[in-house]
Amino acid sequence: MVVNPDAGLRWERQRWTWAHPVGPRWLLYGDIGFGDSHDDVPLALCADIEGLFVDVPGDGVAARVPEIRLLGCRPEPALRTALGAVGQSSKASLRRRRIRGEVHAVATDGSAGLVIGALVSGTVSTTVPSQLGIGLLDVTVDLDTGEPLPTGILDILEHWRTGRPSRRNLWAGYDRELRHQWAGVALGHRLSTPDGPPGTTYDLDGRFVTNMAGFYCAIGEAINGPGGYFGWNLGALEDCLRGDFGARTPFHLVWHHSVVAREHLAADDDRRRPGSAITFEYLLDMLMEYRIEIDLR
Repeated sequence: MVVNPDAGLRWERQRWTWAHPVGPRWLLYGDIGFGDSHDDVPLALCADIEGLFVDVPGDGVAARVPEIRLLGCRPEPALRTALGAVGQSSKASLRRRRIRGEVHAVATDGSAGLVIGALVSGTVSTTVPSQLGIGLLDVTVDLDTGEPLPTGILDILEHWRTGRPSRRNLWAGYDRELRHQWAGVALGHRLSTPDGPPGTTYDLDGRFVTNMAGFYCAIGEAINGPGGYFGWNLGALEDCLRGDFGARTPFHLVWHHSVVAREHLAADDDRRRPGSAITFEYLLDMLMEYRIEIDLR
């Protein structure tokens, strides 16, 4: 299906292509006007997005970024509507300049995966020709609210840049927050695959399960291979255990090096339940409630 033939941008078998040597790196997908008829449509491909990822200071709190710049941007029809209202001050034009788009990372093969939490939501303020290619634009968006994401996500995304990760435990060197982000990237790139039949045995490499974020990374790879997803908080884990995420209960889980988790999990908080530590025993009880036979080694 041709989305925008004159721009050289099209969707073919879930692959994005365009006629420029630089990029694209990012796909913006959402709507304009916040309620107009352009809901959930492609907005633009971009060679880069400035202000989306920033270094987090020592206190762990990133300052709010007032604007984002879409660099080397090829706008789709919906975004062109917003750009056509730049410079106008009427209430109608201000509404047309409102955009809200989720950010997807575009791999070298043109496939795109959602970057969870990456959102461009605000008002288009300026647009100028880009130096990154003839016909491309640099678009500035004044943001409503929200904090930038840590730059460490860019390193994580590189593992998916040329396809799925080929080795397990590439997440092991990350801290707790970036392990959580790893599981989020795995979710954004998750492919729909049939569940393994009940009774299947899965091997969990527990050498690096020093926190719950590490457990989610490890069980995702145990079930679905390198870069696999199988939850990134307790609620999501329970959703996965109900099926349609690669495994069908009851199944057999061989947990290697389980002593690591036994020693560390009691001191770790679940992100969705601040101040509430999840013990190793609590996690085992929950898994067994879903008829998972666990072999601790």
